[in-house]
Amino acid sequence: MDHSRIWLSLALMSGEEQKFIQEAFDTNWIAPLGPNVNAFETTLSDYLNENKKVVALVSGTAAIHLALIQLGVKGGDEVICQSFTFVASANPIRYLGATPVFIDSEKDSWNMSPVFLEKAIEDRIARTGKKPKAIIPVHLYGMPARMDQIVEIADRYEIPILEDAAEALGSTYKGRKCGTFGEFACLSFNGNKIITTSGGGALVCSTPEQAYKTRFYATQARDKAPHYQHSEIGYNYRLSNICAGIGRGQMTVLDSYVARRREIHNFYRSHLSALPGVSLLENPSGDFQSNHWLTCIQVEPDKAGYTREELQDAMEAVNIETRSLWKPMHMQPVYAGAPFYGDGTSEELFKKGLCLPSGPVLTDDDLNRVTGVFYSLQQ
Repeated sequence: MDHSRIWLSLALMSGEEQKFIQEAFDTNWIAPLGPNVNAFETTLSDYLNENKKVVALVSGTAAIHLALIQLGVKGGDEVICQSFTFVASANPIRYLGATPVFIDSEKDSWNMSPVFLEKAIEDRIARTGKKPKAIIPVHLYGMPARMDQIVEIADRYEIPILEDAAEALGSTYKGRKCGTFGEFACLSFNGNKIITTSGGGALVCSTPEQAYKTRFYATQARDKAPHYQHSEIGYNYRLSNICAGIGRGQMTVLDSYVARRREIHNFYRSHLSALPGVSLLENPSGDFQSNHWLTCIQVEPDKAGYTREELQDAMEAVNIETRSLWKPMHMQPVYAGAPFYGDGTSEELFKKGLCLPSGPVLTDDDLNRVTGVFYSLQQ
């Protein structure tokens, strides 16, 4: 029996990365900026295809931080954020001394509920006398948020949107790529994402001026002067030319990686959908086209005969990595006391949900090992 480790989402190289990295060494472009950075940004902009400007950064977290700065978020402000997400969606709000206002999920997409979004906006205006400064919806696990309704609400109240598309490169909503709906959007190229730069991210901007300002802040906010002069606080947030070379190689196989993750999701559906008490996060309708970055399930213990924790333990016992769903931000100790608007949907998802191995490196034999654990628990 094969007992080799099956990882949740292992990075896979295309074979082209080394060529771009070698170019950087051959031309001595090892510093944080260089031709690979420029080309990577251009390739990403062309891929998104909505006249967006992309700035490559060290992380998706840095991208959210710089977007919030440009949206004028300061101490004492409030920023609306999806609760069911990774902590990096919310932390930059606190970097700026602002307060996150957390919104619960809707049941089908698992993403920001437009109903509770509008309730929160109305209530915050009534309580504080001013509007939140921004709205951060998240395309969770690659599943698009219901952006038409979110955009309509945001436009009506004149509150800018900062999309967290860190997990959603290649996903579309009503034919439009995630990461192109907001005033800004963040992307992530962490080691387990759809593509990787080993670590890294990007800020998707709507105007050349925003992109210029992002680069300015990301390179220590150095003024145009014959000497080192700084009139604003800056950050060391630019992606290195070496890492951008990895990203250029990864972009050559992005579509095939998305296709493989969708195939993996379909494999799980065909093998698990008939099992009692197990359900998958599926596209709610044809408007949603998830990249299925991670295939996620819910386990109903009364019907399945086992809990999410027991399934996770059984996977680990045969050397298969899984991961529980994100613990909602309004349940996190660090955000105790932050405003929350919802009905407990994300809490239920967290209690019952599990992420299954989904990386493009997985073979069908690997997937049979994963699904076999479910059947062993049925016996």
